[in-house]
Amino acid sequence: MSDGDARPRPQFGEYATPEEQRARIQRPQVTEALEAGVAPPPEQAAAPSAASTRARGPLADRVATFVLLVYGLVSVISTIVQLLDFPGYAERAAQLLGVDATYTALSAGYAWGAVASVVYGVGYLITAWLTWRRLRRGRISFWVPLVGFVGTTLVAGICITIALTADPAFMSALTGAVTN
Repeated sequence: MSDGDARPRPQFGEYATPEEQRARIQRPQVTEALEAGVAPPPEQAAAPSAASTRARGPLADRVATFVLLVYGLVSVISTIVQLLDFPGYAERAAQLLGVDATYTALSAGYAWGAVASVVYGVGYLITAWLTWRRLRRGRISFWVPLVGFVGTTLVAGICITIALTADPAFMSALTGAVTN
């Protein structure tokens, strides 16, 4: 006790957080060493950080995240394969709209199709990496693949739009079908 403080000096652990208390309880040898006034061995002192990296979030979140990542991987692979043949991709899109049009800007189509493919691939890798980091820390993660999908699709959509507008006749056929 100090002269101006009527409270007794706190004993070890009284101000410990619940996480610190759980970590000590799980490792009684560290608690015993500290009570004896001896520093715990280094490998035992490092155990809380190793345990915290293995934290797990709710099971439903982990399952949903895994399903979204697998679906995203399949989707990205199939989209990349289609975009690498951009003229065929554009003509299939026109057929879905009921338009009989041929894409003729081949060099722009192949170049921008390749750029869009790279965007999809890199976007998926970044999304998977960020998701893995959140899962590893035990945080809610299902939303990361969803946001990654939206962001990647917006950037790749710009690339696809540039490729489509490189062929004015094709765009004229598409816009004529949409307005009719």
